[in-house]
Amino acid sequence: MKTVRRLGHIAIRVQNMERAKSFYMGLGMNLIWQDEDWCYLEAVESRDGLALLGPGYKAAGPHFAFHFNERSDVDDIHNSLKGKGVHVGPIHDHRDGTASFYLKDPEGNWLEMLYQPSGGIPNNQTEINKPLA
Repeated sequence: MKTVRRLGHIAIRVQNMERAKSFYMGLGMNLIWQDEDWCYLEAVESRDGLALLGPGYKAAGPHFAFHFNERSDVDDIHNSLKGKGVHVGPIHDHRDGTASFYLKDPEGNWLEMLYQPSGGIPNNQTEINKPLA
């Protein structure tokens, strides 16, 4: 089975997307992906990620994610966990070029196993992405 190499991002629920986004960008994070009800930010040097999930976001709840460098790694770990009797969700290919699945650890915490392309999650922002001063 593939082993975990990197804790890549956490996802938290926020009530006010603009306020939360402004706060984290003010700490120096870059806005990478903006959607109607969620966004994704990264720390500049480490590329550690933070997903902000708005009140209407229903695709996933708060979780943390392990990132993998190869798409096949996600398939391998998915098959391995299933083979061990762990309940895992289906693998989804996302529009940002990533692929992932969700599961719960033995304590009931949600986690995601995510393939992230070597170039990172593509930026869907049209403006220059600078932290707010």
